[in-house]
Amino acid sequence: MPRHDVQVSAGELAERFGLSLRGDATRLIDGVGTLAGAGPTQLSFLANPRYRAQLAGSRAGLVVVRTGDADAHAGDVLVADDPYVAYARIAALFEPVPATAPGIDPTAVVHPDAHVDPLATVGPLACIGARSLIAAGASIGPGCMIGEDCVVGSGSNLVARVTLVRRVVLGERVLVHPGAVLGADGFGIALDRSGSEPHWIKVPQLGGVRVGDDCEIGANTTIDRGALEDTVLEHDVRLDNQIQVAHNVRIGAHTAMAGCVAVAGSTTIGRYCMIGGAAGIAGHLEICDRVVVTAMTLVTHSIREPGEYSSGTPLMDSRSWRRNAVRFKQLDALARRVGTPPKETE
Repeated sequence: MPRHDVQVSAGELAERFGLSLRGDATRLIDGVGTLAGAGPTQLSFLANPRYRAQLAGSRAGLVVVRTGDADAHAGDVLVADDPYVAYARIAALFEPVPATAPGIDPTAVVHPDAHVDPLATVGPLACIGARSLIAAGASIGPGCMIGEDCVVGSGSNLVARVTLVRRVVLGERVLVHPGAVLGADGFGIALDRSGSEPHWIKVPQLGGVRVGDDCEIGANTTIDRGALEDTVLEHDVRLDNQIQVAHNVRIGAHTAMAGCVAVAGSTTIGRYCMIGGAAGIAGHLEICDRVVVTAMTLVTHSIREPGEYSSGTPLMDSRSWRRNAVRFKQLDALARRVGTPPKETE
């Protein structure tokens, strides 16, 4: 539930977040809501033009808008270049933050060779392995398992049941949601054909995982450690839930990935990329900076120019899809017929 013990005036919000106020500076705000659902003491925002029709009838006491939409709301408005970013900053004032006291819970297990800073928090049933370091202000939530040779940087928060298998280094202010597993073995196997029956041999995964400052890793996301060098997330990378990042992947700063993305081994993804949900990226590829990959796209080759990329077909009724699927199989033959004009005869 949002906090109800916070009240802040419209004037304070404008000054604190560098926004322009049109209206009553003394109006008190105690929460946030949607345009359709917010009440007179709540703040809302308009960022998506699809919801512009709701602005005139909104009961919200204060709405964050762009300049062009300021006159469409009868109440008070805050004018921002990017209303969604402004809303995100303001809404944080009303988010409850669980209080944590520094110290180690009596049920936690800390290896004698590990170091936990006195200003860190280690919750119930957590386990800290040999030679691992938990920095000041870090919070290790209930049931977290920190293996050998790991570092959790200052201000980082492992919410609950997070596993750092081994050789995982988290920077400062990293947020890891429940169930995430970092530093498990990468999927490295070699087929040995020397005997009478070929069989798989496991390739040792000798690297680690390095995560930069201010990253966020979603629930049940997995990031494998490298085979030789480390798997790397640069600073301010944001990963949604249930993402798979394979060994020796490198993800550039400020890149964001939606849920269920899968990135195969040794692929490098640039800075400021956005990867849509359920996209698949094959291994040993390079994706340059500022690339947008739309949802459910399969990336099978390197991308060397910024831009938006898609694959797959949009939703249609099943009968049409089956008919088009048959036609897809005929494209190669059709291209061969029309691609090379016949030679002229004398």
